[in-house]
This record gives sequence, structure tokens and C-alpha cells, in this order.
Amino acid sequence: MDGAEQRLNETTWPHTAGHIAPDPRDTALLLIDLDALRANYRRLRDMAPGAETAAVVKADGYGLGAVPCARALAAEGARTFFVATLGEALDLRPALPEATIYVLDGLAPGAAEHFVAAQLRPVLGDLAEIEEWAGYCRATGYAGPAAIHLDTGFNRLGLDMTGVQALAARPEWLEAFDPALVMSHLACADTQGDPKTDVQATLFDEMRALLPPAPASLAASGGIQLGPRYHYDMTRAGVALYGGQALEGAPPMQPVVTLLARIATVREAGPGDTVGYGAAHTLTRPSRIAIVTAGYADGYIRLLGGSDAREGAHGFIGPHKVPVLGRVSMDLTAFDVTNVPGALARRGGWIELLGPRLTVDELAARAQTIGYEVLTSLGPRYTRHFIGG
Repeated sequence: MDGAEQRLNETTWPHTAGHIAPDPRDTALLLIDLDALRANYRRLRDMAPGAETAAVVKADGYGLGAVPCARALAAEGARTFFVATLGEALDLRPALPEATIYVLDGLAPGAAEHFVAAQLRPVLGDLAEIEEWAGYCRATGYAGPAAIHLDTGFNRLGLDMTGVQALAARPEWLEAFDPALVMSHLACADTQGDPKTDVQATLFDEMRALLPPAPASLAASGGIQLGPRYHYDMTRAGVALYGGQALEGAPPMQPVVTLLARIATVREAGPGDTVGYGAAHTLTRPSRIAIVTAGYADGYIRLLGGSDAREGAHGFIGPHKVPVLGRVSMDLTAFDVTNVPGALARRGGWIELLGPRLTVDELAARAQTIGYEVLTSLGPRYTRHFIGG
């Protein structure tokens, strides 16, 4: 058992959160283990020793808190960060005044001055974006660094081969700014041996050859674990930093997140009674039901609920596994605590909904989704506490 799991294994105060004092205003606690985050960064960095390992902290650090996570990653040696939007970059810049920050969603019309003022780098994936950035740089004398995004088969953002050929025919655009990075994104890097991955890498090489030499980046979390063919000069570590599985069959990363929800009340019901909306779950025995203050408005996804026809998710109270009863509501979820001692399953106690014993990907499988959605759905009503770092 590692240190993080030992700290988070219990589900009663004060053991759950270590030094964290309980607060009656807390409906649920989200504990983020920054030491585990840093360990995952080291592991991903070690997989690609010839490349720089950048950190992706978009969507508020995959729901955990971009600024505290980015600071911990910077302390571990990360120098380059990727976010999705200009707003995310502007929020991050004060915390990382010296870091390189790329904005994946590109350059919105008229936004160039905001990038320049905060020393941010757009990821340019459209000829109109490149023309605007080059024109702004030429007009102001600012040789602003930016990334050029190539579409190698994703059909989302980036220049296709026709676009690359058109760009290569406009050398005055490329001379007006610093193309500091050329990048693309793999569509099937979560699957070992998918032939599309090598097709994309080959096309990436062909497209890059038409442009001036620049550092290259192709692999995100899954591609890092696929091997050196995809590492190039920079990798972009994302979901795996936060404990998510980015490649099927890969060894798990260290869990970073534990979610604890407070028990509002414990009630008793008998055989034949039903629980929750739609009377979806019918009890078959005398039962004790813990009602916790977290629901789908908090990102505890509605499909985690159970019914007479379908087993739902489960949580933990201490060593005891406790299943969800009935549908997940907006703000509340019911759990079967019949077999849990009353000293643990009590008003004001805590149920572990996510953590070392139930990972983001395991919970996602129950909700028929992916770990990315579980992480980025973690709600603003959770009180976030950062451990270590």
C-alpha cells in the first residue's frame, strides 16, 4: 500500500483527510494527491527520455484545479503547458510567469494582442489563423512563437495536406513569426496496435517535410506509452497524469483523486419498499439506507444508479462496499449500508465514491463512459483539498 492509499483508505474523521479539519459546510470532499500527480509525471517522462514532457492542464486541470496541479508539475520539472482556451491560459499565466503556455483551440479573430500581452502561444490549425497571426506579427514587429497544428486523420483541428501545401507556398507568412512547434494528434492511441496510428505518424513526417524545420509533437498520454516511434521532440501528458487510463492494457497510473460524500441521514425501510425516482429499486430485505449529499449536478453521473434490473455503482465506508440504491438524483444518492456498523454508517459520516479502490476508469465503466468525462465532470460544489505537492 503506497502512502496515498494509506492516507485515503479510511472513511471516518480524522483518518480520511489526514490534517484536514471537518467543516459543516462541506457536502463532499475532493482530495487531490499532488505527490501522486508528480509521480505520474515522472513515470511518463521516463517513458520518453529523449523528449520534453509537456503537461496538459486544460479543463481546469481535468477537473482537479489547473493552478495547483500546474504548480506541482512545474516543481517536478515541467516547462511547457497546454490548455484549451485563451481564458484558461490567462488564468494560468500568473501562477507560471516563466512557463511556455500553448492554447490548443487556436487563435480567435482579433485575439492576437491578448496572446502577445500575456506571452502565450496559439496553436494555429487553419490558414486564416496563420495569416492573421503572421499579419499581426509583421505589423507590430513581434516575431511571436506559435505552434502549427497538422491534421493527420482526426478531422478536427489542423491543416490537412492541401493546407500544408498552401502554407508552404506562402513563405512570407512563416517568416513573419516563429513556428516553434509542429504538432498533430493521434485518433486511436488508446488501442495497442491500431494501424491508423502508424499511418498518422507516417503522414505527420510527410507533412512536416514540407515546412521549415521545427520541434515536433505527436504523442499525448496514450501515444507516450506506445513507444519511441511517436515521441518526437515533445510529448503532451494529459489524462494519465491524473490517474486515468490512456492505453488499453497499460499498467495503471497512481490514483490522484479521492471523492468523499457526506451522509445526510440514515433511514430504515422494509421489503417491498422502493427507493428514489421512478421507484426503480425495490428492496428485498429490511434495509438501512444512507443518503449522501452528491448527485448528478456534482458529476456523479446518473447512469451510476441502480434498479431492479441493473446493478449500480458502489462506494466504500471503511472496508465495507456499499451499493447505490435506485437512481442518482440531482443533489443526493442513496446507498445500502445495511451491513455496515452503525458507528460508521451514521449522519455526518462519509462514503468514498471514488479513490484508490474505485478508480476513475472503473467508475466510468459503470457509467458507460470514459475516465476523461468522470474527471472533468467533478463539480464545483466539491471542496477541494490538495495533499502533498
